[in-house]
Amino acid sequence: MTSEILIAPSILAADFARLGEEVAAIDAAGADWIHCDVMDGHFVPNISFGADVIKAIRPVTKKVFDVHLMIAPVDPYLEAFAKAGADVITVHAEAGAHLDRSLQAIRALGKKAGVSLCPSTPESTIEYVLDRLDLVLVMTVNPGFGGQSFLDSQLAKIARIKAMIGDRPIRLEVDGGITRDNAAAVAAAGADTLVAGSAVFRGKGDADYAANIAAIRLAAEVGRVPHLQESSAQRMRVSDGGRTR
Repeated sequence: MTSEILIAPSILAADFARLGEEVAAIDAAGADWIHCDVMDGHFVPNISFGADVIKAIRPVTKKVFDVHLMIAPVDPYLEAFAKAGADVITVHAEAGAHLDRSLQAIRALGKKAGVSLCPSTPESTIEYVLDRLDLVLVMTVNPGFGGQSFLDSQLAKIARIKAMIGDRPIRLEVDGGITRDNAAAVAAAGADTLVAGSAVFRGKGDADYAANIAAIRLAAEVGRVPHLQESSAQRMRVSDGGRTR
């Protein structure tokens, strides 16, 4: 089963002093989902924001809120994020002893359930919960900070997870260091939902954000058709006036 490519800008890279405006800007710029990275300073070495911030920005857009919980323990907070406006709630396989229970709890709250894997976590971890999933999120950096470089070692894992999913209606999302330069490889491996932070929130506003989202989307779409990659790269160079990024 081949799903359309979705681009989910991570608001972790937004200007927090203007967060509502930034969410509205990426909505207008063509974002498909809004990716919300929640960090607790315990499971990952950083603190970002919580359910109250998600509740505050929820009225700004009708786009799907893709909430990635990098917190442990996670179960006590699922209801708060569901009530705040999350549409998809993703928990880490490494964040608790009872992943199956966590996924059941998310679905019981009426939300779509996702699981995320850190770079060192094998795909076999999710073998017995696939039928409880709406999304698998492969981390292509070690979680905790934005602006990190993409780990090429994860491409083979993406491909293996794609094979595991088979015909199930499960989205395969990738988060970490995604740019227009590696989006084709990620999509070719099987991903259909791309999270990008710094690569989207580069520039001065709506027009730049729209161009950034469009470039990532184009690269991912042609990544699914290998013989188009060279011609797409040529078009991008022309549109940049011969510059590359």
